[in-house]
Amino acid sequence: LEAGEAGGHPLWPMKLLVVGGGGREHALGWALRGDRRVNQIFFAPGNAGTSELGENLTIAATDGEGIAGWCAEARPDLVVIGPEAPLCAGLADRLRAERITVFGPGADGARLEGSKAFTKGLLKEAGVPTAGCERFTDYRLALAYSRAQAYPQVIKADGLAAGKGVVIAENAWEAAAALYEMMAKRVFGAAGAEVLIEEFLEGEEVSVHAVTDGQKMVVFPPAQDHKRIFDGNRGPNTGGMGAYAPAPVLGEEEMKRVRETILEPVLAGLRGRKMDYRGVLYAGLMVTRDGPKVLEFNARFGDPETQVLVPLAGARLLDVLLGAARGDLGDVGLPEVTGAALTVVVAADGYPEQPRLGDPVTLPPVPETGGMVFHAGTRWEGEQIVTAGGRVAAATGWGATLAEAHDRAYALARQIRFRGCQFRSDIGQKAFLRR
Repeated sequence: LEAGEAGGHPLWPMKLLVVGGGGREHALGWALRGDRRVNQIFFAPGNAGTSELGENLTIAATDGEGIAGWCAEARPDLVVIGPEAPLCAGLADRLRAERITVFGPGADGARLEGSKAFTKGLLKEAGVPTAGCERFTDYRLALAYSRAQAYPQVIKADGLAAGKGVVIAENAWEAAAALYEMMAKRVFGAAGAEVLIEEFLEGEEVSVHAVTDGQKMVVFPPAQDHKRIFDGNRGPNTGGMGAYAPAPVLGEEEMKRVRETILEPVLAGLRGRKMDYRGVLYAGLMVTRDGPKVLEFNARFGDPETQVLVPLAGARLLDVLLGAARGDLGDVGLPEVTGAALTVVVAADGYPEQPRLGDPVTLPPVPETGGMVFHAGTRWEGEQIVTAGGRVAAATGWGATLAEAHDRAYALARQIRFRGCQFRSDIGQKAFLRR
């Protein structure tokens, strides 16, 4: 292809690197590989599904030295960092220092996810609505404070805990157990050196993702995740058992309010701290009687939310990510959402505590339209795909209505087979009940 212009960015054969190996990275790679400007795509480390899109590298997502060395030699046109751990470790900073175009914030901005205490301070300064909280580094003081507060209460490890460092304590015993695990036993390592004890907010949870170049932002439709392992939101928390979008809990006016009272003040607060933030602002919100309030912020796309946002983003995803990475979104935007998407996570037996690994996986053929199976915890073992993680795959469907997306997703999920496979049967139920 000769150099040209498309959406304000060069049109040429591009080489991309996607850092990560989960369902989010397979979904991002799938969408980016579908752009005619992309002729090479690599994954570090990827999974069995990403190997069908491009080349998997034997480099872990957290191996900053290995990724930087590969980039110095290969000179990719764009690096998309998927998980939070390499962002918090400063991978984006390291690559930008080598003049590599990177989608993802530097280590300073990634503190938005890496430190809940940092985020609470920023939200307070910016006047963003959120739950009241107190911070503790002393286990005994935290325990005494917890006992003096009403229940339920929310106990959070300050640092990264793979999405599992939040406990909703219904009583004093559960609160004491959570504090002991985090602060005394250190089940999350250094992430539990400081904890936050927050007031419990009642309402409905929803996720809002925005991509920013540090000044402007492109806002995706609201999505709703399902964290608990079993139907009816029962059982332990997981990394996410399914999602759908758009979530009707936030209409057009509510989304405008989220942008004006939450997303824009947070971005202004980051700029006020001299942070050049290029990447995702992912707001986890509770829609209360008083309006949306922030539960948490993340510095990357959600998983499994990405698996439903990507099909709705249309053909402009590359332009959005590249524009943000270059610090200039220009007039790039997303098409108006006219349909819906839903994804069902198929998990291994024993997930989330002790998932079975190494079981052969049978997958359905990819539909011609309206559906896709995004791999997460999979790998090749000879000629066979086997389970390699707790969340094995995400069966995703999309269509003109949420009901159509639901039926397509579950038709795919029922065809994914391996020993002890499990999935929830009620993804999207809240949306149907609202009608």
